[in-house]
Amino acid sequence: MASAAITLAADAPTLSSANTGFMLICSALVMLMTPGLAFFYGGMVRVKSTLNMLMMSFISLGIVTILWVLYGFSMAFGTDSGSLIGWNSDWVGLSNIGLTELWDGYTIPIFVFLVFQLMFAIITPALISGALADRVKFTAWALFVALWATVVYFPVAHWVWGAGGWAFELGVIDFAGGTAVHINAGAAALGVILVIGKRVGFKKDPMRPHSLPLVMLGAGLLWFGWFGFNAGSWLGNDDGVGALMFVNTQVATAAAMLAWLIYEKIRHGAFTTLGAASGAVAGLVAITPAGGAVSPLGAIAVGAIAGLLCAVAVGLKYKLGYDDSLDVVGVHLVGGVVGSLLIGFFASGKGQSEVEGLFYGGGLTQFWKQCAGVFAVLAYSLIVSALLAFILDKTIGMRVSEDDEVAGIDQAEHAETAYDFSGAGGGAARTAAAPAPVGAAASKKVDA
Repeated sequence: MASAAITLAADAPTLSSANTGFMLICSALVMLMTPGLAFFYGGMVRVKSTLNMLMMSFISLGIVTILWVLYGFSMAFGTDSGSLIGWNSDWVGLSNIGLTELWDGYTIPIFVFLVFQLMFAIITPALISGALADRVKFTAWALFVALWATVVYFPVAHWVWGAGGWAFELGVIDFAGGTAVHINAGAAALGVILVIGKRVGFKKDPMRPHSLPLVMLGAGLLWFGWFGFNAGSWLGNDDGVGALMFVNTQVATAAAMLAWLIYEKIRHGAFTTLGAASGAVAGLVAITPAGGAVSPLGAIAVGAIAGLLCAVAVGLKYKLGYDDSLDVVGVHLVGGVVGSLLIGFFASGKGQSEVEGLFYGGGLTQFWKQCAGVFAVLAYSLIVSALLAFILDKTIGMRVSEDDEVAGIDQAEHAETAYDFSGAGGGAARTAAAPAPVGAAASKKVDA
């Protein structure tokens, strides 16, 4: 017995300063993704909605952080109850966690794990905001974020990643959030927009992005931060799986961007910057669940398929009549579903586990497991999110007035505008000696 105890003590994980530092850097990278998302969405809306779009992401940094400290971490990763929810009273308020107390089975402190997972919890509701551009009261949105995180994100995170969660125990593979983050957010977006309805002028007025450079900046920050999002989800850097995920993140994103651009050129006759940015995000979304299970060649396939299907999907809102302002459903829901299900075909058995997909001789067993996780999360998030939006709409109201929406939600909700040109000059009155040029400045219009 004594020798067995000595062996067990020797095998017990000890704190690794290397893995701890690595995970803190990854946590900071994931945090950067939320401001990156704000820029990405902020550039895609019309100029009169820019600040509101930025604020819809930034407010999640405040609300979800506090909820995570108070009870969110405990609900998501505490002791399992019925395979549906977790709870650990010692984690409420994070007041009974030792500084060097390790996350079970790993070489990083609990504090490091919880702050890494916090950044996931923050960005997930922020993703939803892109579908609701131009028309939602900021107070209603803030309350929705608090409620949604509590009754949707925290439980779903437990299902997928918490010890004892039903999807975790079933063997659903989700390396970094295809179900818990992207399908969850995309389905929620669809549920809410079906309740609150379309923007004023949808399918009638031009609603073009006001700043494509801002969109590209946001996409670049997302791509950069996503390496922490994905590679960090292995919670260490000891066996090469995190490195595989890092490589596959780059590979799939590149493939998706190219596939989107090729489709766009064939379908619409041009390679657009918005298409490049959207294709890159689609690839990032799709490889998020799959990157630890597939080879780099598999990552090319996952990215290319996702880029093509997401490009097709974003046009469906015009045919089906739902107003997904910034294509959250078309990119995050569809990309998350594609990436999660393709694990059942492309899992190589040489990455995070020995599970093999259909193309590697493993049959369809894993595919059916992936289907269970995908469609359960999709249905739960869509239904509960729609119910939350309905309750808020019938109580405090979800939408701004039509006049405020037309005039600009930035001024109505935040008493600010994104750009102030009052000091730019050029306002002097013209004289008869200097007539206005015909067809130049006088003919220009701003799509606001």
